[in-house]
Amino acid sequence: MKVKVYDLVNSVDQEELDAGLLAESFSVEAKQGKAVSLPDAFSSDIRMDLIRSAVHSSRANRRQPYGHREHNGKKAPQPGMKHSVEWWGKGRGVSRIMRKTGQRTGAQNPHTRGGRRAHGPKVDKDWTQKLNSKQRAAARDSAIAASADPDIVAARGHRFDEGTNFPIIIDGYVESRQGSDEKYDVESLPLQYSTRKFIAMMEGIGLGEDLTRAKSGKTIRAGKGTMRGRKTRTPKSILLVVSNRDGLHKAASNVPGVDVVVAKDLCAEDLAPGGDPGRLTVWTKQAIEAMR
Repeated sequence: MKVKVYDLVNSVDQEELDAGLLAESFSVEAKQGKAVSLPDAFSSDIRMDLIRSAVHSSRANRRQPYGHREHNGKKAPQPGMKHSVEWWGKGRGVSRIMRKTGQRTGAQNPHTRGGRRAHGPKVDKDWTQKLNSKQRAAARDSAIAASADPDIVAARGHRFDEGTNFPIIIDGYVESRQGSDEKYDVESLPLQYSTRKFIAMMEGIGLGEDLTRAKSGKTIRAGKGTMRGRKTRTPKSILLVVSNRDGLHKAASNVPGVDVVVAKDLCAEDLAPGGDPGRLTVWTKQAIEAMR
């Protein structure tokens, strides 16, 4: 299976006023390049069950321990067990509740004020979910195949221009400035204004509307997550797959909704967040070659 790549030409314009030069503006044109052969993963069967199992396993394996510490006497007591208590014994006509030493106040029991929690969560609980390595690889390949289907990508909510070639692969990058052309390796994007250049590149391919959707869709998260370092929620937008962490990787890392992953670290959760396949994915030619 072969597909044509996109060669990008960035026309850089900079106006000059009496006060000095204005900031550079970028306009990227995407041209059809040569055809490249795709890895076998793009022709895999789309298995929803495998994708969901792999994503569930990844999320479960990242889950952190939750619960109180183990009780270790006065040296390290668990919540609700910090008092010296005694039991009065039978025959007094009162319930058999542990009470603070020398007092009538109940303590330690779950149904007393300040007592321990009954059957609380334990930190030693194991949340991990085992998944065979062949199943994990098959789920990744299945998610790759789903990302190459424009109907599945559109059904997931992503927005792109009609006529966009799937899978989306970028290769050449040229900067045209004042009549002179300078060619770069697309992954070795110059770091000056690199984030603005990346956004212009995505707009030239026809994915600018999806970046706008993610940026304007930022909302305040419901529930207690607002108090735990994750106050806002940003919709998932483009997934950029590269072969190494170079200029393009740094350029795209700060764009809302955009995730960047190296090809060797690619997994089903990157391609199908939440278990829903069809994420809008942009590949570099070097990443495609690294997948073989």
